[in-house]
Amino acid sequence: MSAETLDLPEPDRLEGAPHPRHTARLFGQEAAERAFLAAHGSGRLHHGWLLTGPRGVGKATLAWRIARFLLTQPPDAPPGLFGAPERPGSLDIDPGHPVARRVAALSEPGLFLLRRGPNERGNALSDAIRVEEVRKLKSFLALSNAEGGPRVVIVDAADELNVNAANAVLKLLEEPPARATLLLVSHQPARLLPTIRSRCRSLPLAPLSEADLAAALAQAGVEAEGGSGALAALSGGSVGAAVSLAQEGGAALYAELMGVLASLPRLDRPAALALSERAAGPGSEARRDLLFELIDHALARLARTGATGRPPAPEAAPGEAETLLRLSPDPAAARGWAELAPVVGGRLRHGRAVNLDPASLILDTLHTIANRAR
Repeated sequence: MSAETLDLPEPDRLEGAPHPRHTARLFGQEAAERAFLAAHGSGRLHHGWLLTGPRGVGKATLAWRIARFLLTQPPDAPPGLFGAPERPGSLDIDPGHPVARRVAALSEPGLFLLRRGPNERGNALSDAIRVEEVRKLKSFLALSNAEGGPRVVIVDAADELNVNAANAVLKLLEEPPARATLLLVSHQPARLLPTIRSRCRSLPLAPLSEADLAAALAQAGVEAEGGSGALAALSGGSVGAAVSLAQEGGAALYAELMGVLASLPRLDRPAALALSERAAGPGSEARRDLLFELIDHALARLARTGATGRPPAPEAAPGEAETLLRLSPDPAAARGWAELAPVVGGRLRHGRAVNLDPASLILDTLHTIANRAR
């Protein structure tokens, strides 16, 4: 069951990747799965779970795996050896199972997906989960209670609850319905009401390793242009970020940026002009915004190199390690780059807000970085 308008995009789906409910496997989060299975096997399953971690590491995929698992468990676990209950060793459910098929079609009567719905006009998605959507959840819980089976609620993402909706969800957590499990996906749990956090058991997810990231991208049908190492370094182990980077040629764009930085302290102006024009042409708003993010990323990696005495691994572009070490050889240089990062970021955001010429803004930013390198 879900609050949705068919003409609107799904707010919890990353463009260019399958929706988490259609993702067959979850990579790199074995510890989180084991923790949930242990809680389930103990017979004292908490009614509220807060799935936390960076955006794009698999929190929603895990929530859907848990939902399918809970909705397919028999009311009473069968006895095992010497009468001990058999504990499932995996959250895997056969995709041909009737529950799995209904979940994929959003027609499973024991499931409710709480996410952003249409705005008041119905012509676009709301910018928050409104209390009207939570009222539909309450109706679902009241109606499904008569059936007596397990109910699962996925909130994706809990960070998007507005104040009234958050308070309504809190009441459900304080007085949990029988046989109902609430799975709250949160990218920034510090933004949630402290009382919501305290009513849930936290299930943290970690950034993916390069190997797990490569496997997840292959499953999503995304080609790791530039190699999985570059995407792993630039995405911070986030599949969602890696998909976005791959769609916009992020690895190649970062390599071009690093080529410009390799010329510092004497800026290679033709290369800088080529980069600024590539990210500022008609219809290139997404590439421009990505370049802004990559500039911030490069400054952070410069600061980290000087602070630790070694460049981050893996390299995000050929020759990056050598450039980072040359431009940021010690903690003093690291402080300089760390101080420059918010200044550059603020100027880029302001320039975008007031619609400055993107090419001029990028070129000016590169000159600012060159001045710091001197």
